[in-house]
Amino acid sequence: MADDLKDRGPQDRSRINVNEAHELRYWTQALGVTEGQLREAVQAVGASAAAVRKHLGK
Repeated sequence: MADDLKDRGPQDRSRINVNEAHELRYWTQALGVTEGQLREAVQAVGASAAAVRKHLGK
């Protein structure tokens, strides 16, 4: 399913896609981290939002 660019959040909120600008904006704001911190966390633990939250201590 293609992303609906009118929807400000990700289509699948259990996964983080750092290759989509609107998802980067959503997740950095939701988690209170910088883009660099988010990218590092995704690289370290994968795209699972739960794993990223755990890695970031959220």
